[in-house]
Amino acid sequence: MYKDMYMILLGIFILLVGVLVGGAFLTLLERKVLGYIQIRKGPNKVGIMGILQPFSDAIKLFSKEQVFPNYSNYSSYYMSPIIGFILSLMLWMLIPYYFNMISFNLGILFFLCCTSLGVYTVMISGWSSNSNYSLLGGLRAVAQTISYEVSLALIMLSSILMIMDFNLMKFMIYQEMMWFFFLMMPLSLCWMSSSLAETNRTPFDFAEGESELVSGFNIEYSSGGFALIFLAEYSSILFMSMLFILMYVGGYSMTLLFYFKLVFISFLFIWVRGTLPRFRYDKLMYLSWKSYLPISLNFLLFFIGLKIFLS
Repeated sequence: MYKDMYMILLGIFILLVGVLVGGAFLTLLERKVLGYIQIRKGPNKVGIMGILQPFSDAIKLFSKEQVFPNYSNYSSYYMSPIIGFILSLMLWMLIPYYFNMISFNLGILFFLCCTSLGVYTVMISGWSSNSNYSLLGGLRAVAQTISYEVSLALIMLSSILMIMDFNLMKFMIYQEMMWFFFLMMPLSLCWMSSSLAETNRTPFDFAEGESELVSGFNIEYSSGGFALIFLAEYSSILFMSMLFILMYVGGYSMTLLFYFKLVFISFLFIWVRGTLPRFRYDKLMYLSWKSYLPISLNFLLFFIGLKIFLS
């Protein structure tokens, strides 16, 4: 009994360390790729080819003094990055390892719950800073995330209808012959751009609109608080990449190819950032409610009809 518990805790610990190191190196990959896109080098001083840069950044951030505005609501200001970070790591409990003791039969519902809760941490961190800029950034982020969550859930429902299960492991079984990416081509591309909006990435990064909001909801955060917000964002990028692979590009497998696919989808997030300019805010909302929502609803009805017809 205790041995099982220790094994579960050890599995979770290894997973979380892996996610944090992966998130750190994703920041390095992003800085390198953006550097080469903009015809410059990117970080190349710390370690061989700048490979230790993420760790020196982490040490720098966590060793800085923690400052906070006098007029901030201190407890919520302090706690919201920590809770947001914990929520983004909780999502990773879903990763369908064969050897992980935790098995989620309702994994997709757990994912939707955690992402919905993540909205509150952004809103509270924006509000509790007591700065107009951060409040505006927080409200924008909340409006954007809630809008795209609707279409994300509906796109997911189409996939769930195909396999009739909430377990993420089942996707692998159904994609042995053919990837869902080809079966649901427009939907999978809608999912990809919705996950860009969900993780507040370019071209949808209105929560951090430097030109009008200085730096968005995290403007007042420095040192550890900023580092936690940063890590939460990058771990959620990795998680959305993994979810895309699970649902559309062959499911989970214990092969090197799975990790190559994961790195490639994460690279797409960076590539989009290096290529596309920022969207206009009202157009972002129109895209969600007038394009993605009708498309996902139509496809959902189509897959329901297909399921009834085939049964």
